[in-house]
Amino acid sequence: MRFLAAACAVILAGCATPSGEHAAHVHQPAKASADHAAHAATADPRVWVRFPDVMRAHTLTNMRDHLLALAEIQDQLARGAFDKASEIAEQRLGMSSLGLHGAHDVAKFMPPGMQAAGTAMHRSASQFALVAKDASVTGDLKGSLAALARVSQTCVACHAAYRIR
Repeated sequence: MRFLAAACAVILAGCATPSGEHAAHVHQPAKASADHAAHAATADPRVWVRFPDVMRAHTLTNMRDHLLALAEIQDQLARGAFDKASEIAEQRLGMSSLGLHGAHDVAKFMPPGMQAAGTAMHRSASQFALVAKDASVTGDLKGSLAALARVSQTCVACHAAYRIR
């Protein structure tokens, strides 16, 4: 859990406006990519989690769908379609999506911290769905965006702590 909290802190710190040596990377994207790749290959602190090949492919497919769902939610919010954003969130990311994703089958290969991170993502998506549903009446885009940011933060925290093979 401490590792997960530390990973979140590092990621959130990295979201700040670049300064010092990091500012140079902003102006030289090709160099930054090469530097980042070289550093990542040697200093990646994430925990390896071994999945059987079929479950690994299934999980990666689900994660790509999660990204697609996030993009679709953002699009619907931009259109003011709060009910549609809510529906996408609950059906594809929220607690209602666990059966669709085969969460029970995948969870047995995850360490407890990774299971907790996944549960946090699904719960935060269901919470977003409620906030977005309320926004269909109130028009509160700001609250919806804040709730959606919490969903994204759970994804980032898990990906910062774990990687599968």
